[in-house]
Amino acid sequence: MGLMLAAAEILACVAAQSGWTQATGAGQGLVPIEGDYIARDFHFKSQETLADLRLHYRTMGKQAKDKNGRTTNAVLILHGTGGTGAQFLAPQFAGVLFGPGQLLDSEKYFIILPDNIGHGKSSKPSDGMHARFPQYDYDDMVAAQHELLEKGLGVDHLRLVLGTSMGCMHSWVWGETFPDFSDALMPLACLPVQIAGRNRVWRDMIMDGIRNDPDWKNGEYTTEPAAALEVFRDISLIAGSSPIPMQKNLPTRDAADEYWHKYLGVGAKGLDANDILYQFNSSRNYDASGQLEKITVPVMYVNSADDFINPPELGIAEKEIKRVKRGKFVLIPASEQTHGHGTHTWAAIWQQYLKELLDASKN
Repeated sequence: MGLMLAAAEILACVAAQSGWTQATGAGQGLVPIEGDYIARDFHFKSQETLADLRLHYRTMGKQAKDKNGRTTNAVLILHGTGGTGAQFLAPQFAGVLFGPGQLLDSEKYFIILPDNIGHGKSSKPSDGMHARFPQYDYDDMVAAQHELLEKGLGVDHLRLVLGTSMGCMHSWVWGETFPDFSDALMPLACLPVQIAGRNRVWRDMIMDGIRNDPDWKNGEYTTEPAAALEVFRDISLIAGSSPIPMQKNLPTRDAADEYWHKYLGVGAKGLDANDILYQFNSSRNYDASGQLEKITVPVMYVNSADDFINPPELGIAEKEIKRVKRGKFVLIPASEQTHGHGTHTWAAIWQQYLKELLDASKN
């Protein structure tokens, strides 16, 4: 799971106001093509159906096929909980990876950035169905991604699946559900096991904070339930932040207080309680640990040591990667350059491992 995009935007805004953002170059000139694919009569694992499931996406580059008509250069990049494909257009990601001569040069690769079910411009509860929207899960989201690729974009093979946070977990689901569809997998910032312990508890806090707000009204509110969104916003700050850079940049009590008050001042604009509830609840039955041996392609699995959501002291990643035939796990040490859970979106920190994966998975 990842720090939700809206909360991340709050953090970025406050950081900018506090004068301690980091720049890594920009991705100017990288203009994606946007589109929508409508999945007709989409069946969810919950036995619910949606007549028209809208899947929004962004693409960059052009699709290439071999003499047999098989796609050879498609790269699927999957966002975290509450995010969208647009987040990968940020300078710290696109400016490092998608430019001329860079590892995922959009002149060479066909880059696909979907908005997953319940997110961005894809179908979601806040479109009008509210709490009557189908109870989607990660398997549904990956099934929808697969349909988007094959039926919407005509992509029958992937060079790479790269996922951050929730997208990291989707990468494991991809490897197990469609083991021959991609040449390589790069999961960033997750664990391939059932969500339990503190990771589950803080999700419960957010979901219960929404359900228990009397202004939520079982999802049929006309004004956003303010207390519910405050619970989400505040817990997300802790879950998504990194202690070392925060201590460096907020070294005094007054500096920390000022940062907090600016964070409060930004508020929770643009958030929807039903969307958040569904986004968190979609991880309820995730557990990739049962079928890791099915994954036969090279896997470069990367976490950061200052990740509140996936703390390294659990030792889970090191244990589980041993079951992946061609898997490698990398733990990035915590430093002033890492960004806690959000390190997954700062490509300069881990791009060397992406290069290693692309080299290892060349046909």
